[in-house]
Amino acid sequence: MRRKIGDENIRKLFRIGSKRSVALTLPIAIVRALRWQEGQKVVVNLKNKKITIEDWVE
Repeated sequence: MRRKIGDENIRKLFRIGSKRSVALTLPIAIVRALRWQEGQKVVVNLKNKKITIEDWVE
């Protein structure tokens, strides 16, 4: 189903694997703007009910 204009950043959560993990897709425009690649490692943090995703630095 195609999204309406203005709804491109609204996403649904879904279960994956052994049902212990939950995933969501990111809008391709955001992934391209950040120049992220498939398989890239990122760090996910939770602070005050907000999630941040940042590049993982070795």
